[in-house]
Amino acid sequence: MSVLNLDHLLKPRSVALIGASDKPESLGSLVLKNLLDGGFAGPVWPVNPKYEQVLGQSCYADVEALPETPDLAVIATPAKTVPGIIAQLGARGCRAAVVLSAGFREEANGQTLEQDMLDAARKHGLRILGPNCVGLLLPNLGLNASFAHTNSLPGKLALISQSGALCTTILDWAKSRGIGFSHFISLGNSADVDFGDLLDYLGNDRSTSGILLYIESIKEARKFLSAARATARNKPVIVIKSGRVKEGADAATSHTGALAGSDDVFDTAIRRAGMLRVYSIEDLFSAVETLARARKVHGNRLAILTNGGGPGVLATDALISGGGHLAQLSEKTIAELNATLPATWSHGNPVDIIGDGGAERYVNALNILLKDDSYDAVLVMLVPVAVIDNAAVARAITEAIGNTDKPVFTCWMGAAAVAEARQHFETAGVPSYETPDAAIHAFLQMVDYASNQQALMQTPKSLPETFNPDRQAVEQILDQVMADGRELLTEPEAKSVLKAYGIPVIDTRVAADADEAVRIADEIGYPVALKILSPDITHKSDVGGVLLNIESGHLLRYAAEGMRSRLQRLQPDARLQGFTVQSMADRPGAHELIVGATTDNIFGPVLLFGKGGTAVEVVDDKAVALPPLNMMLADELMARTNIYRELQGYRNTPAADLDAIRLTLLKVSQIIIDHPAVQELDINPLFADSQGVLGLDARIRVKAGGDKGSERLAIRPYPQELEEPVKLKDGRRLLLRPIRPEDEAAHRELFEHLSPEDRYFRFFRAMGNIEHDQLARFTQIDYDREMAFIASEEGSNGETHSHGVVRTVTDADNQTAEFAIVVASDLQKQGLGYRLLEKMIRYCRERGTRYMVGQTLADNSRMCRLAETFGFEMKYNNDGTFDLRLTLQDS
Repeated sequence: MSVLNLDHLLKPRSVALIGASDKPESLGSLVLKNLLDGGFAGPVWPVNPKYEQVLGQSCYADVEALPETPDLAVIATPAKTVPGIIAQLGARGCRAAVVLSAGFREEANGQTLEQDMLDAARKHGLRILGPNCVGLLLPNLGLNASFAHTNSLPGKLALISQSGALCTTILDWAKSRGIGFSHFISLGNSADVDFGDLLDYLGNDRSTSGILLYIESIKEARKFLSAARATARNKPVIVIKSGRVKEGADAATSHTGALAGSDDVFDTAIRRAGMLRVYSIEDLFSAVETLARARKVHGNRLAILTNGGGPGVLATDALISGGGHLAQLSEKTIAELNATLPATWSHGNPVDIIGDGGAERYVNALNILLKDDSYDAVLVMLVPVAVIDNAAVARAITEAIGNTDKPVFTCWMGAAAVAEARQHFETAGVPSYETPDAAIHAFLQMVDYASNQQALMQTPKSLPETFNPDRQAVEQILDQVMADGRELLTEPEAKSVLKAYGIPVIDTRVAADADEAVRIADEIGYPVALKILSPDITHKSDVGGVLLNIESGHLLRYAAEGMRSRLQRLQPDARLQGFTVQSMADRPGAHELIVGATTDNIFGPVLLFGKGGTAVEVVDDKAVALPPLNMMLADELMARTNIYRELQGYRNTPAADLDAIRLTLLKVSQIIIDHPAVQELDINPLFADSQGVLGLDARIRVKAGGDKGSERLAIRPYPQELEEPVKLKDGRRLLLRPIRPEDEAAHRELFEHLSPEDRYFRFFRAMGNIEHDQLARFTQIDYDREMAFIASEEGSNGETHSHGVVRTVTDADNQTAEFAIVVASDLQKQGLGYRLLEKMIRYCRERGTRYMVGQTLADNSRMCRLAETFGFEMKYNNDGTFDLRLTLQDS
């Protein structure tokens, strides 16, 4: 990720158009006209050796002839000319270009024109938007550096799109609705500047309050998700993606591989990042409307105020079918409504105030509803009737809304009769919709967004048991499999991997032939299950390779010989290595689940959970998630399936051990994190009941030479390799380790036990109690762009105590890391501050960060001495603070 020189692209003070033209319909002419007509305050310089003037502007022969170096260059020349132009611009000192031209996939001298262009740009740090894009509109600057057919109104929404056609469509629609944009960006091929870069930039742009993305594909999933998660914490991000249907799923690989469609993976990635996904252009338009005008929603309980019973029922139907909740009116609210409404009002929600209800009746009822905290939003609906001035009602509703922070949505049904009212709502910035369905849909969009945001801030609970996997044993198994030239582990090998990670599996033994199978069965006792053992068979039941509840040795021998002959007939090339024999699991009433993992070609490893068994693909009750998981994320994954409700118990069926299931998901996640060779993993079925879980069958596929380490993961997992034990001066032993989301309670304890002076030194102001939202931001960090090391100690009851923390937030270009540090008041003078800061300096230096910076109060003598010890430059400010700066890398 990088925002290097994006100011030149998104805040230019001067623009050069390379390829300007006076031919009326040419690209160079259209772009120049847009540049001149947009109201841009800076100079616009046309460049084309064929002209001395273009559209009344002096035209320059080439880049060298320009009177000054432009902040931004817009290039509208054939693709083959662009690498040379970029080289000239870079040498001249230009640092940003918009390349409108297409045709960069052609090869010359062994590489594409696109690569030639990028090579020329990177020598100078020149950033490129495009190629093959519509261009760039910055309405707040009056800049239209595009060939779009119209301008945009200024506003506070940013749109980034890979589709030029969609850009112009939204531009038209938004302008007709009075919605403006801070940035309107067509990415084109995203050869350089991509979604991640722009999210990082716009996430910190004060002129932008929300961001809309139209995505066709993602090139760098980890970069994208890291930027998206950071941005979504600060402002709304709405996404629409084309290509929802996954064609050609390879069902022969694994159940998980067949079930985990790429769109499901994208959907879970968007949810994990705290963004809102919509599924059609209409939804995006609705989301734009809602985002531009609606207040934040904090729940799904809706009160409906209407003058028509039928529309109220329609709204209720849409609400319930969409997963919302019709709020229950309190007795107090009903009593107050009884006192102000006609006796024939509905006496419930929806609140039907009867058809002749005018402005006064509407406002009285609305004010009563707005005082009740038992619902999260109100939908005000109106059906036009002759005795009501619906525009007057709209004005009165708008005035009443000004006295509350509660979200209010409006729906004035009809066309010409309510046009004035709708125009009033648009002018006043009140979200308004033409139909009950549209209004409810907008409300539920905001509910989904709020839910995704809340998930970013929830604190996961600690693991229910100690988890110490035998990683070395698994490495030995995987190494041997790959040394044998195999991709598939045998069932016993796969179960050995699961056992090494503490996942309960049924005892499975290998028999070379029928005779040995009978001997094993006699030993372990009947009934038994018999399965074929073949590296060439993915789904054993498809070839009759599984038989359950075998009661005797005679039947077992007969079953084994039948399996052998059947396999020879159905798949004569398949190698039969023998059979597996296992005792039958006596778990009556246990649920059959599937837990698995596969590898997505964009987002890397993906986890799957759902209803298992032989009909798993037919039932299609599953959900996917990205590793790493914690207990909260595991529960959220389970909750997105239908079987989750069954697992919680019903009638005389006790609830399954949900913690055991969650922990199994975490353990599978850790297998994938720890072992890059594992490409696919299935546990199907996984029995689950009140006694816990038990894996009956397992399948693992590996691939040698794949991506190493955590880089293949879309989200960087907890970096366990950074854990480091330390010994303090008094002999106390602590563990310096990266912070985890589960550390919120320990972090709160640390801050609560700081002395008032230490709090003041840390926050530069008097601090009271620290709230959950702030603690969540401290503990739920993205290890790719932040780091926090805590001094951790385990208590006698297994609880975690934190005695100090040092943290850094690094800019998108990894140039500067801003640090802060605090040590528990009762552990100072033990050398802990030194150990924490030394570890962070070492980490940042190894990461390639160039500078560490911070600030301290001048009277914080301990911090000043510590900074001097490590060689920080200290610059005194007139406000009583020191700026601290440490150079980590040579220039």
